[in-house]
Amino acid sequence: MGTPVKRIVISGYYGFNNSGDEAVLQSILLALQEQGERQGVTFHPVVLSVSPAETARTYGVESAHRMRPMELWRAIRGADGLISGGGSLLQDETSPKTIPYYIGIIRLAQLLGKPVFIYSQGIGPVHRPKFFGWIRSAFRRCRLITVRDEESKALLQRMGLSGSEVEVVPDPVMGMPLKSAARHREPGGEERVLAPVIGVSVRFWNKDRSELDAAAEALRRVMDETDASVRFLPFHLPADEEASEYVAERLGETYKHRISFARGVTHPQDMLAEAASVSVLLGMRLHSLIYAAGRYVPMVGISYDPKIDQFLNRLSMQAACSTQAPDAAAIADALLQLLRGRQAWRDEKRQVIERLKSDAHRPAERIAAFYAKGRKQR
Repeated sequence: MGTPVKRIVISGYYGFNNSGDEAVLQSILLALQEQGERQGVTFHPVVLSVSPAETARTYGVESAHRMRPMELWRAIRGADGLISGGGSLLQDETSPKTIPYYIGIIRLAQLLGKPVFIYSQGIGPVHRPKFFGWIRSAFRRCRLITVRDEESKALLQRMGLSGSEVEVVPDPVMGMPLKSAARHREPGGEERVLAPVIGVSVRFWNKDRSELDAAAEALRRVMDETDASVRFLPFHLPADEEASEYVAERLGETYKHRISFARGVTHPQDMLAEAASVSVLLGMRLHSLIYAAGRYVPMVGISYDPKIDQFLNRLSMQAACSTQAPDAAAIADALLQLLRGRQAWRDEKRQVIERLKSDAHRPAERIAAFYAKGRKQR
């Protein structure tokens, strides 16, 4: 008997030119392929995307439009299961429509009798109590529930799910490898003779731009005191490119020759290579910090959301400051400390990072085992 082929629909925030969410998708696809090969199952992914043609072309997968009901229904009806995740899908901070959409996809799959797997999601914040029951009801019928931090598990328990139903795993992007052909500077190699590079991933958040002003002031101080250059890494196009330009303008003409941009980088593994090539990373985007950690690059976080603090906590770290209280001096001090102590940071964090990278594949391993078990029982 040949290897079974399982069509599996993947639901998430895909096709929006957000490098972090695209990295989640790439990581899930690679993990499914690897774990399927290990356990004798071939997965045929069908990705729900707002730009299905672009998603299909980028990742070599089948894709359906996430907002067209008949396409959704046909994709899920013809599938062997649904993966919901990862990322921060179930939260109502950005919109009250987000949770109903993703729970609706899960409920449709369940109504059609398809097994549903929650893949390393970050749950919350959930401000509207009515959503507690929606999430609890849908999750109780899922075959696997994995979340990316203890805070998400605690929130699900407050919603009424038992702790035994929920498994905490790392963000899937921790397990994403570089492209095999990628060329990047290995930590401790060329950087000993080249001037250090500070990777910067910023986004708009405060209306008065105080968080970006603080980042610019901190970078000015670091560039005053060292020969470091700055490379901006925009994760969500075009908004993050505009935020990067805002910071660059505030650095002024004096440092113009020491500033560069990674423009138009859309494939997550290309952005991972960018993050791998810097000496230290200053990040507001969660996945910029995860990219850096996955390549053993020291990072400084500016927190605009609890998910930033939750990830840094896993590395026994704290954000330099929050967007509620931007602190240029704290950012500069943290950058300077890591620039001077990069190798010590790597030595200290290597073991925990390696464990996180290994554990990031656990949901895919569990999903492959589910289908492999069904094959052996026939």
